[in-house]
Amino acid sequence: MIDVIVTGAAGRMGREVVRAVTAADGMRVAAAIDPSAPGAVLDDGAGGRITTTDDLDGALVAGGERVLVDFTVPSAVEATVGRALASGVHCVVGTTGVTEDRWRALAASAPAGVCLFVAPNFAIGAVLMMRFAQTAARFIPHAEIIELHHDRKLDAPSGTAMRTAHLIADARKTVPAAPGRETEVAEGARGALVEGVPVHSIRLPGIVANQEVIFGDIGQTLTLRHDTVDRTAFMPGVVLAVREVPLRSGLVIGLEELMGL
Repeated sequence: MIDVIVTGAAGRMGREVVRAVTAADGMRVAAAIDPSAPGAVLDDGAGGRITTTDDLDGALVAGGERVLVDFTVPSAVEATVGRALASGVHCVVGTTGVTEDRWRALAASAPAGVCLFVAPNFAIGAVLMMRFAQTAARFIPHAEIIELHHDRKLDAPSGTAMRTAHLIADARKTVPAAPGRETEVAEGARGALVEGVPVHSIRLPGIVANQEVIFGDIGQTLTLRHDTVDRTAFMPGVVLAVREVPLRSGLVIGLEELMGL
């Protein structure tokens, strides 16, 4: 049995994680941590109730195979993950806005055999979109990314867009020109450049998470799009990560590493 410690448990993603873990075989919610809402009563989706606490240290010293799942904010996640890793607790992190160098430093400080897993997106379809974009970039190097998220998202571009841009840049042999930046009437109209890939970020209420990658070549375009309409889309990926991290060690980045892609 894997004991799962859910941080940010009273938030929207935290509540979904609690329900997904409760429904999954071979794991259970051992603690629901949320310093901003201690004492909140959560529906576990199976007729039970779980009360949040701010006692992270107490959860970390408990026995058994433990995995911490964090969907919080960049300003808090590093300290939380650092404490968990030092306690020998594996970590599954969906919080974006932290650099890869920082994750590598945290993983390097962890005891041997402890895994830090980080993913910019846990939706299976989004992972496939990123992989397809990487393949397409080998043949059609001209690409731009449009990503849309809810207006409370704390980072722009999104972690998914950043990861997609990295994969595109890694796959294509040359960086094609992206004309129009020198004639922008309004600064930023052509988006931000991430490893040579223009990225446009949209933040509006009513959106969960969407991304479109547009490739252009002579006489043709190719569009890859993934739409997340509900946060439950992320949960199969979270459950997969919780199952896999006790079998791994060190830093692992991207759900595709667990999917065999």
